Amino acid sequence: MLPHHQKSLGRDWTTPWENLQKCCWNRHISSCMRWPGHYSRAPYPYFSSRHFSLNWRPPCLFESRAPFQYWNWRPDSLSQTSLIHLSSYIMNSEGDEPSSKRRKHQGTIQRHWEYICNHNKENTEIVGDENVDPTCEDSENKFDFSVMSYNILSQDLLEDNSHLYKHCRRPVLHWSFRFPNILKEIKYFDADVLCLQEVQEDHYGTEIRPSLESLGYHCEYKMRTGRKPDGCAICFKHSKFSLLSVNPVEFYRRDVPLLDRDNVGLVLLLQPKTPSAACPAVCVANTHLLYNPRRGDIKLTQLAMLLAEISSVAHQKDGSCCPIVMCGDFNSVPGSPLYSFIKEGKLNYEGLAIGKVSGQEQSSRGQRILSIPIWPPNLGISQNCVYEVQQVPKVEKPDGDLTQTELDETEVLVTTEKLSSNLQHHFSLSSVYSHYFPDTGIPEVTTCHSRSAITVDYIFYSAEKEGVAEQPGAEVALVGGLKLLARLSLLTEQDLWTVNGLPNENNSSDHLPLLAKFRLEL
Repeated sequence: MLPHHQKSLGRDWTTPWENLQKCCWNRHISSCMRWPGHYSRAPYPYFSSRHFSLNWRPPCLFESRAPFQYWNWRPDSLSQTSLIHLSSYIMNSEGDEPSSKRRKHQGTIQRHWEYICNHNKENTEIVGDENVDPTCEDSENKFDFSVMSYNILSQDLLEDNSHLYKHCRRPVLHWSFRFPNILKEIKYFDADVLCLQEVQEDHYGTEIRPSLESLGYHCEYKMRTGRKPDGCAICFKHSKFSLLSVNPVEFYRRDVPLLDRDNVGLVLLLQPKTPSAACPAVCVANTHLLYNPRRGDIKLTQLAMLLAEISSVAHQKDGSCCPIVMCGDFNSVPGSPLYSFIKEGKLNYEGLAIGKVSGQEQSSRGQRILSIPIWPPNLGISQNCVYEVQQVPKVEKPDGDLTQTELDETEVLVTTEKLSSNLQHHFSLSSVYSHYFPDTGIPEVTTCHSRSAITVDYIFYSAEKEGVAEQPGAEVALVGGLKLLARLSLLTEQDLWTVNGLPNENNSSDHLPLLAKFRLEL
């Protein structure tokens, strides 16, 4: 079994302590000290304030080969074979200017393709050569395509939430600096489908759409309702797909007090361009759910509305569902009830605190419990997350009068049916990413700014699973299903802080782009 640092596709490297002492003290690895000990299973020692007195001054970080006697913590407490774990970046030296006048070093994040040749991700085979695209199956009856999901950070939202970007130099926050970087990333990865969030309307019309169209993309856009300046876009390559339908989803509902927020979704039905006449369409959905960590009721209802639209769009004449890719910023962390509902297809929310739905809110103090049902019947969406036909009850005079006991029993049955706390959906959805590095348990992150570094962005896709037919709500079968071929590796929080977090000189959003390659068997 290879150790983690030897099989992580170049993400990490190790060096003996004595070599690090000789070679790295003049590099600005001190940036790691800002966020000490964030995870309990960290793979390398952190230097935090508990190692030093209040008046400590670590000259060895700033002066050439300064002696260690100034430190209260001494390196001789480590063995000579101890290893320090660093991230593999291309570091740019900032010269010998005083540390008080310089910020953290600039650097380029190194991300690599992880090729997956086993449909079951629990037994994935990761191929280390990033320049070789392995063929997982020898079949000509296939359609391969790639999908990118990217929250590009609306400029207006950036300026309205400037407290999140105190770690950034002001020039890197200007749109004139950020957009060329974002476009450069999009051109470099060259995905067949782009799902973009926080796409500002004025920038979309003047810069984003024209630039993407010049790269061969067809673009569809849905702006948020109300006075919000941004929205979601789905763009796809003309050479790979043709457009069958465009289905915007507005989560704001004037007649439903719960749904007073301006988030939106967008669902496209795309036809792959292949010689095969039997190739099914692919349903691609994109959304940006409500951020507010304490309003899990709104988040779940918005998700149910998106799933209902996907079900309507992906439904085939024979009763089956075409393959689905669902992307976006779901403002929920891995393992949360909302995340588990997407992957498992069911959720019993009885007794669930409203702030626990997304997993972002740590304290349960003062939180109310989710009501049953979460949304009112006039929304027109069932507990199975599909559109239901609103039926007007017929008023007919009964042949005979019911007894009071029979009336009470009828009322109890109706009330029980209406007050079900079980949510279901009939899709078999998997996440492209595993969200934790398998050997260390350290979380992957998709967003990083001054306040937090967590995973909230996902690419979910429909895949056949064993026993899915026996699962509740699985009455609609998928056509084929998608196979995950590869994904672009993610990083840890510590990795990102070595390049001063996000945004930075080379990465111009506070989110990382997610990227996956899929295969559709024909």
